[in-house]
Amino acid sequence: MGFDGVADSFARHADPVGLNLIEGNRGLYDGVDARGTHSTAALARALAAPVILVVNAAKVTRTAAASVLGCRMLDPELRIAGVVLNRIAGERHAAVLREAIQEVCAIPVLGALPRADKNLLPARHLGLVTPLECAGIAELEREIMAFAEGRLDFAAIWNIAADVPPLALPAGITIAPATARVRIAYLRDRAFSFYYPENLEALEAAGAELVPVSSLLPNALPGGLDALYIGGGFPETHASVLAANTELLGGIRAAAAAGMPIWAECGGLMALSRTIQWRGDRWPMAGVLPFEVEVLARPQGHGYTTLRVDRPNPFLPLGTELRGHEFHYSRIAEGQRPETACAVLRGIGCYHGRDGVIVGNIWAGYTHLHATGTPEWASALVRAARKWP
Repeated sequence: MGFDGVADSFARHADPVGLNLIEGNRGLYDGVDARGTHSTAALARALAAPVILVVNAAKVTRTAAASVLGCRMLDPELRIAGVVLNRIAGERHAAVLREAIQEVCAIPVLGALPRADKNLLPARHLGLVTPLECAGIAELEREIMAFAEGRLDFAAIWNIAADVPPLALPAGITIAPATARVRIAYLRDRAFSFYYPENLEALEAAGAELVPVSSLLPNALPGGLDALYIGGGFPETHASVLAANTELLGGIRAAAAAGMPIWAECGGLMALSRTIQWRGDRWPMAGVLPFEVEVLARPQGHGYTTLRVDRPNPFLPLGTELRGHEFHYSRIAEGQRPETACAVLRGIGCYHGRDGVIVGNIWAGYTHLHATGTPEWASALVRAARKWP
């Protein structure tokens, strides 16, 4: 989305009077190349945000100070405002670490967290359990707060967050002129939970009325729709329920046959396939794409993607460059290989070097597009919806 897009998104979503916490990705300087391009440090500089460094302190003392000092010296312009020690063995261990870091680095230690007796964040296939699937989310929040209580200096953290310069902001998303809005349904539930918030906002700004639909309840597609958007998620973990929802799957098949524009990403591609194969089971899906999908034990694609549209399709003009992300353990297993719209410049995609399967008015791929990184996308989907039927 670029740093202007990041600044715009932050400004629109941040609490203007509260504390806004940005979670870093991997290590502080880890980016897309050896120079750390697009790292957490680069993001912090772009937002003029102070950094609180979380240090894994297991089985180290003064070496932790060397790590913190290295992070500070690698980019002296980056404001590392504090350190939180993680996985300490006890109070004596914490005291030695605190003394070493504050003496060597002159950076305050804002807290020390012991090794937890259990994993507070439940994990499963492909990572953490999503909030929509965590039945005990309220209890989990209480456990995390209890774990942090008395161990983090919240007053010092608040003061650091408050001591920031004003952020220069680019122009934000413009709202489409007041015209008749198209109705775009999107599957939103435990099976399909991965949607960039900016994508939904961009669709609304382009003139869409969004209609959330559960794929896990026995219901049909609502009437009066102009398009369907199916994002990412975990259809394989809910495959038996999805397969039993024949009314919804039948409605999707009928809509596809009638030419309704459908945009599907990753989990959406899986839902539109003939079947999902996983752990010895085969579950029938909507069957509008002429292939089966199999879920494997290892990642089949993971990381940033860049695509270039090089073949005709119902949505985007030739030459459009698409930016997004892929993270999938599934792959297309067998069946026909229909036309694709894009060459993969970076990433894996559906087939070797290709992504964006095109069948009728359907676009299905493994890339999760980001509306800010590809500003043409939202208006293209709304425009296709206006043209149909």
